[in-house]
Amino acid sequence: MTMNTKRIVLAGGSGFLGQTLATRFLDAQWDVVVLTRWLGRTAMAGRQVEWDGRTPGDWVKEVDGAVAVINLTGKSVNCRYHTRNRHEILESRVNSTRVLGQAIGQCAQPPQVWLNASTATVYRHTYGESWDETGETEASAEAKDRFSVEVAWAWERALHEASTPRTRKIAMRMAMVLGLGKNSVFPVLRRLTRLGLGGRMGNGRQFVSWMHESDYSRAVEWLIAHDDFSGPVNLVAPNPLPNAEMMRTLRQVCGVPFGLPATNWMLEIGAFVLRTETELLIKSRRVVPGRLVKSGFKFQFPTLRSAFEDLAKRCSGRTSNFEH
Repeated sequence: MTMNTKRIVLAGGSGFLGQTLATRFLDAQWDVVVLTRWLGRTAMAGRQVEWDGRTPGDWVKEVDGAVAVINLTGKSVNCRYHTRNRHEILESRVNSTRVLGQAIGQCAQPPQVWLNASTATVYRHTYGESWDETGETEASAEAKDRFSVEVAWAWERALHEASTPRTRKIAMRMAMVLGLGKNSVFPVLRRLTRLGLGGRMGNGRQFVSWMHESDYSRAVEWLIAHDDFSGPVNLVAPNPLPNAEMMRTLRQVCGVPFGLPATNWMLEIGAFVLRTETELLIKSRRVVPGRLVKSGFKFQFPTLRSAFEDLAKRCSGRTSNFEH
């Protein structure tokens, strides 16, 4: 590694999104540091450094002199929202953001940019107009999303309150990222569809915002490179679509003529059995990437069909290689 190697720090970078970014930046010859609570427990892309997501430690020296810090830390929301899980979902996001802000604020050579995860769930449930970054942020009784929206507010407030005058701060308002890595939703949807269970979910009218993993990585690179970006940025593809259309598109890509629909009561039972929440499925997220598009960013996969076709082809290739 040379003295001129650019360093990026991925806090909570051991998951699907973190490893997608780690691979991308390693390919570009960056020094990739992954801050993780699971030091050495699993093989992963990037140089592992231990942290607890709450308190300063030796990891702080990796932040000093880095070009960029990306915080993806947070307990998965794919769980039941009982008291303990609600506490961990909120605290894991807010505490990691606060301690990173403290570390960056004390650096002799602070990072140029700090990208902190947030969520497109912050926008109001809607079947109507699309929300860009100026859209309404509010909870809806119909979507049962009060807790999730309040978490998003607290998350972004912790970022805003961090005193980092020499570092740009960006809140990445992300939707579902489609890829093939561990914990990506695409392999699950594809498997359900091939089993004949790929029908609409609920009434199917709820809009789904999404982004292909390649465009997600490219967008992160874009935000790092363009120093006019700060504040909230929607990391989504430009064409959200209703759930029924999403599932119909996936059935067509998979060559499956029929998909059993799941009614609301079926979703409630399924969510209980799987220990998750129906909000993840029934909220209508009609979000568009206003600032990215205005800045000239070009999507490699602007439509869901193009994204599904790419992922299905790659998924089939993996299966074929495994079988041989």
